[in-house]
Amino acid sequence: MSNLILLFLCLFLGFILRKTKLFPENGHLALNSFVINISLSALSLYYIPKITLNLQVIFPVMVPWLNIILAVLFFGFLGKKMKWSKTLIGCLILCAGFGNTSFVGIPVIQSLYGESGLQTVMLVDQPGSFVALSTLGITIANFYSGEKNSFLEILKKIFKFPPFIAFLIAVILNLLNVNVPVVIDEVFEKLGATTVPLALVSVGSQLKWQKLDHDAKPLFWALLFKLILFPASIFILYFIILKQRGEVIEISFLESAMGSMVTAAIIAAAHRLEPKLCNLILGVGIPLSFITLTIWYLVMKYSGFLGI
Repeated sequence: MSNLILLFLCLFLGFILRKTKLFPENGHLALNSFVINISLSALSLYYIPKITLNLQVIFPVMVPWLNIILAVLFFGFLGKKMKWSKTLIGCLILCAGFGNTSFVGIPVIQSLYGESGLQTVMLVDQPGSFVALSTLGITIANFYSGEKNSFLEILKKIFKFPPFIAFLIAVILNLLNVNVPVVIDEVFEKLGATTVPLALVSVGSQLKWQKLDHDAKPLFWALLFKLILFPASIFILYFIILKQRGEVIEISFLESAMGSMVTAAIIAAAHRLEPKLCNLILGVGIPLSFITLTIWYLVMKYSGFLGI
């Protein structure tokens, strides 16, 4: 219960700090940088060495990759049918193709499953979301904005990305069965604990509602895909077709139902892919995702009773 209170309190504090101008202009960028480079790296180094690696880890890792691949296919087809501009299609692919698996995902999963659930979140987030964003995401942003980055330049960006470096170190520690000294492990734990409050304050400070104008239809399709169609696809694939169950699968599914990733929207806006629509998708989608996520959680729980 305390985690849920913390979640909504930090969102509210972020919103109030921006409204009252107590938060510096673009202050969220500093919070984002700390969370992405320090907090998430610490979480990887704390949780991933403790994960038991088996075939089931494929399921959480695959969620973000399936998300972006299906978004490319869905909005590529829909964009041609609707005769949307290249920049609009790129915006929708990036904003609906990546979920908020860390900034919102971590506090939500921690509230529902406790500390043990964060091991699965790290698998969704690091080899899943951030690697997919650093590779496919950057490539898509470059393509739809008309910019050109070589394969080597993209690789350099990936291997210079602190969370990815931390993830690789954590995987090596896991594979070599190295026990991190307790004192160091506690440091990683405390740094990782900053993720939830800082990330939520950052998200709350960025929540803005703007006039829709011509953005209403693209916004509808982005939210429909991210909050309804994609989670439904994962539900059918994981629970019905592959007949998987258990905490790892449940967390993987709930992560698929999160709102749009803040970092993906930032990258889209930085590449001039409809910045106003990027903010709208975040501002409307993240609060709305708490409602749709609750519905999906109930669907998942009751489906077990129905034998699905």
